[in-house]
Amino acid sequence: MATITKRKWKTSKGVEREAWVLAYTDAGGKRHKEQYEKKRDAEGRRTEVTHQVVSGTYRADAASTTVEDAVTDYLKSLTARRDRGEHVGEHYYRTVEGQLRNYVAPTDEHRAKQPEKSRIIFEGGIGSVKLSLCTAKTVTEFKDKLRDAGVGVVTTRRIIGSLSRSLRHAVSRDLMAANPAVGIRVTGKRGEGPKKVVPPSKVNLAAALAEAKGSLAVRMRLSASAGVRASELYALRWRHVAFNAGELTVDGRVDAYKNEDTTKSLAGIRQVPLSSAMLADLRAWREAATKKEADDLIFPNARGGFLNHKNVLKREFRPLLIAAAKKAETEGRKFKAFNWHALRHFAISTWIEAGMQPKTVQTFAGHSSLAVTMSRYGHMFPSDSHRNVMDSISSSIFGAGPPGGAQMAHNAEESL
Repeated sequence: MATITKRKWKTSKGVEREAWVLAYTDAGGKRHKEQYEKKRDAEGRRTEVTHQVVSGTYRADAASTTVEDAVTDYLKSLTARRDRGEHVGEHYYRTVEGQLRNYVAPTDEHRAKQPEKSRIIFEGGIGSVKLSLCTAKTVTEFKDKLRDAGVGVVTTRRIIGSLSRSLRHAVSRDLMAANPAVGIRVTGKRGEGPKKVVPPSKVNLAAALAEAKGSLAVRMRLSASAGVRASELYALRWRHVAFNAGELTVDGRVDAYKNEDTTKSLAGIRQVPLSSAMLADLRAWREAATKKEADDLIFPNARGGFLNHKNVLKREFRPLLIAAAKKAETEGRKFKAFNWHALRHFAISTWIEAGMQPKTVQTFAGHSSLAVTMSRYGHMFPSDSHRNVMDSISSSIFGAGPPGGAQMAHNAEESL
């Protein structure tokens, strides 16, 4: 039971003061007291607390713990998981930290670590909000502030997702009863958000490959045929290539900080068939390599370590695209540049074009689910079979019919 009593006292200077004290007992039998200047504030809080205690959603710490505290606690948990190797890589951790510290609960300390040119200044954070006052409305208004500030739909979704996981962690620590970010949707204008995958054309890829030499040429061909991600490509060792079986095993990746780990998901561990031409390329590359033992990297840097993707793009791939574009211009052809990840899209598109079933494509691509494959590449699967089905249905209903009008092919009995 919650009670409100009036309290009067005098300050050290003899000034009379008064306040309203709310006293209540939580479900665990612990007594709490809160003081308010106005009676209506105490009464409002009593109504709220009474409902929470009765419904079992009351959490004493929620009144003193802020969203920033929850974010800090969640990041500490991620740090511990990262250090234990529990599916949290350095790249993932830094991405989540950036989303939470740049937008949800910005801090001057985090901003000071950022380069001035790329520093993100967002003033709509909710870090100071108490967990007891963090509602679905709070999260919705925060989402709207992100969109008003020009943050894109996809980025906003990721930020809300990181916030939701932080609050879910707070729920698991009994700091709050429910996660108010659950069910918050981020919608954009038509055409805004993820775009359909459009791989480079065969002509464009051939033009780019014509400019590639040495290691870069082999890397590009392997990416465009086996569909490996850049992070997976740089982690490949000679033991991953089964020349007799004609297969490539993908079971690891290297992040931007040169930390080696397993693939993005369990489904990412896979065997991908290699063409005879690709196997011949790899054999020739191994013959020319200085390090060719089973545990040696297939594509090491000059020091024998992992390649840095940013360096690859800056020093090799982008200059190659520029050279291909210039050559196309001199020959009167058009050349459309593409990014490195488009090589993976190209590989998957050729599998689909060759008639592979969606489940097989998912397996070779290493997607976590068939839904991921279809959401990204579903529009590429041939629609001729669908058209044939519709033609068959149409013929069974309308038949050939005279030019002047449709004639029903089936003879249904007249209903009375």
